[in-house]
Amino acid sequence: MGGLKDELLKAIWHAFTALDLDHSGKVSKSQLKVLSHNLCTVLKVPHDPVALEEHFRDDDEGPVSNQGYMPYLNKFILEKVQDNFDKIEFNRMCWTLCVKKNLTKSPLLITEEDAFKVWVIFNFLSEDKYPLIIVPEEIEYLLKKLTEVMGGGWQQEQFEHYKINFDDSKDGLSVWELIELIGNGQFSKGMDRQTVSMAINEVFNELILDVLKQGYMMKKGHRRKNWTERWFVLKPNIISYYVSEDLKDKKGDILLDENCCVESLPDKDGKKCLFLIKCFDKTFEISASDKKKKQEWIQAIHSTIHLLKLGSPPPHKEARQRRKELRKKLLAEQEELERQMKELQAANENKQQELETVRKKLEEAASRAAEEEKKRLQTQVELQARFSTELEREKLIRQQMEEQVAQKSSELEQYLQRVRELEDMYLKLQEALEDERQARQDEETVRKLQARLLEEESSKRADLEKWHLEQQQAIQASEAEKQGLESERSAKERALQEAMEQLERLGRERKQALEQYEDVKKKLEMATSKTKSWKDKVAQHEGLIRLIEPGSKNPHLITNWGPAAFTQAELEEREKSWKGKKSTE
Repeated sequence: MGGLKDELLKAIWHAFTALDLDHSGKVSKSQLKVLSHNLCTVLKVPHDPVALEEHFRDDDEGPVSNQGYMPYLNKFILEKVQDNFDKIEFNRMCWTLCVKKNLTKSPLLITEEDAFKVWVIFNFLSEDKYPLIIVPEEIEYLLKKLTEVMGGGWQQEQFEHYKINFDDSKDGLSVWELIELIGNGQFSKGMDRQTVSMAINEVFNELILDVLKQGYMMKKGHRRKNWTERWFVLKPNIISYYVSEDLKDKKGDILLDENCCVESLPDKDGKKCLFLIKCFDKTFEISASDKKKKQEWIQAIHSTIHLLKLGSPPPHKEARQRRKELRKKLLAEQEELERQMKELQAANENKQQELETVRKKLEEAASRAAEEEKKRLQTQVELQARFSTELEREKLIRQQMEEQVAQKSSELEQYLQRVRELEDMYLKLQEALEDERQARQDEETVRKLQARLLEEESSKRADLEKWHLEQQQAIQASEAEKQGLESERSAKERALQEAMEQLERLGRERKQALEQYEDVKKKLEMATSKTKSWKDKVAQHEGLIRLIEPGSKNPHLITNWGPAAFTQAELEEREKSWKGKKSTE
């Protein structure tokens, strides 16, 4: 809804700016009432005279006050607009209000109808800021499309020359300047009025009426199945077909959505270049004039259905939006560049001020240096005069010194002779001292050797005494150990004696146990013989009774009632007895 409001505002702006102003520089209330009434009529907005009169009352809050016309326009008209009005009728109403006051009186190559279409195209391509202008990039885009439709060659150099001569104080052209530019034929030389009008009409159909493709084709009827030539017009979501290209007699529509598809058909029934458009409830067979037109229509319809699936706007609107976004991006980059240039310029000015300050400081330093140099030269002259006086005095002193030096030289020679004698004496004394030192070193060495021998002797003596003590202690320990072994031996003898006694006692007890074992064995044999006779008696029965005996180590037999009461050997013996009984019977 915001995009529709912006488009309506552009046309309304042209109409509003064309209204006459009174002596105070404001638009009269009567003109605003007429404009508002006409807008409500063409936009199919309910007209509210009471609200209109209330808003246009004579006080400081009305539309003719400093608040302007926009609050009323937004509240009572634009916010109520639905997309059910005739846009061409709306644009023509606004055009009618502004054309007489603004259109140039000089003869143009285009008609007023063509100028109206250029005016509408301008509103579509202009920037979203007021006063409305069209920037050079959009002018180039429009002129290129017109030249392409007219079949001419685009003259880029001519347009570049036109941009160079463009007024630098303006960012673009107004709508009336654009109409004059196209109408004077500057970029359509060699083209007649009809060709230019045809080009403007085709560009108008594409950009404003959203006509993606149009042309004559044959359509097969749904009832009589006859073929009829129709003028087809393809838009973003519909294909309309008319009796002729004047669009006065509309015969029907083909509604397109993302579920539709288009297919090529083989030639049949004497018709060539056939293709099929499948929709939700109907199928349309169409015949193009040639294979090229057939392929163009199939491609155009396929692209339209693809855009519906993606939810994308028509190609020319999407391209316009991309160009605007690119211009905004370039403008932002340019503003950023200008900001950086301003920062660099400010930094450069600061550097210039710093350099100027440094230059002044250098000039002051140079003047101070010149004064100091002047003072230095004056001081040098004074020092030079003083030095000359001092030099004369130094010459006299030097002569006196030379005489004293000669005297001192003879005294020095005598002194040196005495020094040489003393050096000889010193060398001899050094040799004597060296001999004495060597003798003392030898004496010290001998003394250290004697002391070391004495220490070794005392150490060996201490070791001998230590070994003697250890020997005494070992002897004492051996005596104590001997006594301990003796007592241990006696204790072991006593223990051995006791063990022998216990062994004899155990022997006796063992003998008694053997005797008892023999008695028990005899009793057991007697009990076994008695038990065997009783067991034989019991074995004559069916095995229902079994004596309680110690369990056998062999595996037990298992019956349906649990563990068996007899062993495997007993079972075999019973089987043998049963077989014997059966054989005797």
